[in-house]
Amino acid sequence: MSTPFNQMQGYPMNRNVIHRLFNTDAGIAAVALRIPVGIIFAAHGAQKLFGWFGGHGLYGTGQWMASIGLEPGLLMALLAGSAEFFGGLALIFGVLVRPAAVVLAFTMLVAILAVHVGNGLFMSNGGYEFGLALLAASVSLAITGAGRASVDSLLDQRVRAH
Repeated sequence: MSTPFNQMQGYPMNRNVIHRLFNTDAGIAAVALRIPVGIIFAAHGAQKLFGWFGGHGLYGTGQWMASIGLEPGLLMALLAGSAEFFGGLALIFGVLVRPAAVVLAFTMLVAILAVHVGNGLFMSNGGYEFGLALLAASVSLAITGAGRASVDSLLDQRVRAH
């Protein structure tokens, strides 16, 4: 039976791209970062999308985003909420961690610049310290990859074996 991995044997470029996407040198340490950060992102995304955990849901978040100048608010809420929720799940399960982390880093950069930077560093004043910590974690995961205990690592091993 032919699988996508078997079909790639004559195409080193495709295998190289897939290897770069899933490869990780992080060992087990990335898991200690990936899972709690993924939980935080998924929970914040669920607040925006579904109104879970005391959130305002898609329409409430969209109205707030429009009120601070992120227009169209509903679309911005959908994009931010989806990035956080699905990106967080990707981190938790270790699937497509590098692209998810890049999207999450961008989302945090927008949040810092659009919402928090004017309030200074500290969270107690509505500042950007929490967003900065999540940005740093996302950038770190984008660089290192998912780590050994991940779906990405299993897929990379499979690509290298074929």
